[in-house]
Parts: sequence; structure tokens; C-alpha cells
Amino acid sequence: MKIPLTQARFTKSASAVKNFPTDSRAEIAFCGRSNAGKSSAINALCRQNSLARTSKTPGRTQLINFFKVDGDSHLVDLPGYGYAKAPAKVQLQWQRLMENYLVNRNALCGLVLVMDIRHPLTEIDWTMIRWTKHYQRPLYILLTKVDKVNKNDTVKTLTKVTSDLEKQGFNCGVQVFSSTKKIGISQAQKKISAWLSEALERTPDLD
Repeated sequence: MKIPLTQARFTKSASAVKNFPTDSRAEIAFCGRSNAGKSSAINALCRQNSLARTSKTPGRTQLINFFKVDGDSHLVDLPGYGYAKAPAKVQLQWQRLMENYLVNRNALCGLVLVMDIRHPLTEIDWTMIRWTKHYQRPLYILLTKVDKVNKNDTVKTLTKVTSDLEKQGFNCGVQVFSSTKKIGISQAQKKISAWLSEALERTPDLD
């Protein structure tokens, strides 16, 4: 069963667990540092220009945003992390909301970690990677903004990131991606669609 991401539609923004959709059997969540290109990646994967809100100001995504792909599955845009300009109280609220979603959301069947290829594997990225292994959440990595580096640097960074992950015992897919130049879109779509399909096949209908 192929899940067509291009049919995605905005469902709701949630500031609390009680606001999460109740009709979801499978969800893929996108996470990453603010300004890594997370919302742009979602738009590119869904072949839509303004599905997920983008901004030149890091940290604009302050809520958990849900996009319905079909009747039973969603893509989820999580607040960007690592942006310190927001007040400490607000940052704590974001952190608690994200942790609650990531740890307790039964519908979550995979995480896409978005990293700027020019600044990959920061310490806060490693924290997220270790977290996914601890809670046994499938992980896939997009190295975004590949259009901003030359081919040699692209190959070198992709090889190093893959090697560093393997050395630390992490077995997850890694690919390059550009929402601007439409690089790597089909590859990522196939991975996400497969994750959703597998989750829906093993999860009973909510009816």
C-alpha cells in the first residue's frame, strides 16, 4: 500500500496532549534544529509550497503541527530545538510537550531528523539520536540544504556522518536533500510512505 504524501492537508496545531488528533494510527514526526529546513522539507515532500509554515526567523514553529496524509495517518512538524531566543519558560513548555509526544504517542512510527549539511551532528542532534535508540523509535536522517555545498563536500559530509553514526552503534538511513533544488525528494518519500504503510498494516482500525 503506497501512501501518497502529496495529499497531505493541515489538520491542527496542538499546544497540549489533549489537542492531539484521536483518529491517527500512524505518524511520522519531523524534528531538528531551528533553521535546519524542517518545514521546507515537509513542503517539498508533499509537493506543496505552503503546507508547513516556513520563516527566516528560527524557532517559529512553537506548536506541534499535524498534517493528515490519508484517513489514518499524519505527518507531524515538531518545534525546532536549539534556539535560545525564546523565553526560558516557553522553551520548557515546548520541551515538555515534545517529550510527551515522543515518549507516549502510540501512533508515532518513525522520526525524520533534519540537519543542515553544513552543520551536522551537533551535540543536541546527538541527544535526539540517542533518545531514539533508547526508546526504540525508527530514525531517518535528511542532510538538507545540499544545494549550498559543492559535490565533493557533499560526498565527504555524507560519508563522515554515516561513519560517525556507525561508530556509535546507530543503524539508520542517511541521505542528502534539498527542498530548493528538489534533490532527494523521491528517495525520502519512499521511506516515509513505507513506514506509514507498515504501521497501518499492523495497527487495527480505530473504528
